[in-house]
Amino acid sequence: MAKSLNPTGSTSFDRLLALIETLRGENGCPWDRKQTPSTVTRYLIEEVYELVDAVLSGNPDAVCDEAGDVLFQVLFVVHLFSEARHFCIQDVIEKNIQKMVRRHPHVFGNVTAKTPEKVSENWDRIKRSEKSGNQRASLLDSIPAGLPALARAAMVSERAAKTGFDWNDISGVMAKAMEEWEEFSTELAAADGAEGSDTASMEFGDVLFTMVNVARFARIHPETALIRSIQKFEERFRHMEAGAAEAGRDMNDLTFKEMHTLWDEAKGKFY
Repeated sequence: MAKSLNPTGSTSFDRLLALIETLRGENGCPWDRKQTPSTVTRYLIEEVYELVDAVLSGNPDAVCDEAGDVLFQVLFVVHLFSEARHFCIQDVIEKNIQKMVRRHPHVFGNVTAKTPEKVSENWDRIKRSEKSGNQRASLLDSIPAGLPALARAAMVSERAAKTGFDWNDISGVMAKAMEEWEEFSTELAAADGAEGSDTASMEFGDVLFTMVNVARFARIHPETALIRSIQKFEERFRHMEAGAAEAGRDMNDLTFKEMHTLWDEAKGKFY
């Protein structure tokens, strides 16, 4: 007889935990039973990105759906460690509650922090004190190497800036961005069409990293900003494809002028 996932008085959270336990059980799913913490990380990352896409799309139904998938993957990872008797979900929750209370002394203690900037400053100070027993060679060591490049660049930039190694204002970093662009343009011209110029590639990377710093001064997260721009382009391009199809044409057969006519129509529809 199949195990019930709706025992009397159980909460939705309990039912989700029971579902994972059933999938991992003796008569559960062969695929789920085969998974390990390292194999599940791939799916966790994928689901987090799908959740980010949903949030940026502004679709509450999609956010609800994708948030459930992320929650399932997180609980699945916790269950794997629980099976190995390292810790259980209650340990995870209790440890996180203690950490959040400890890092919000302006709410649960007598520390004053009336601005988001002061809260962030206190958070970093508390976090450093928590890790004082785990000596690191650099402030940058705790940044996950597997982060997407723009998100990693943003974290590196923020950590470095908090030591005082920074521009005075956004005009300074924007001037630096222009300087980096000129250096890239010079190297690109010198490469004269050569494929894979290492120097031009490095200079282009400098342009991107400096623009990440511009975004930091403007209080814009570069990763989410780029995701939104990509989504906007995709919507406009799909509109162009649909327009071409309605006219019985293929995108590859359109003239430059015809393409830009469709693009202008798409821009008016998808800002």
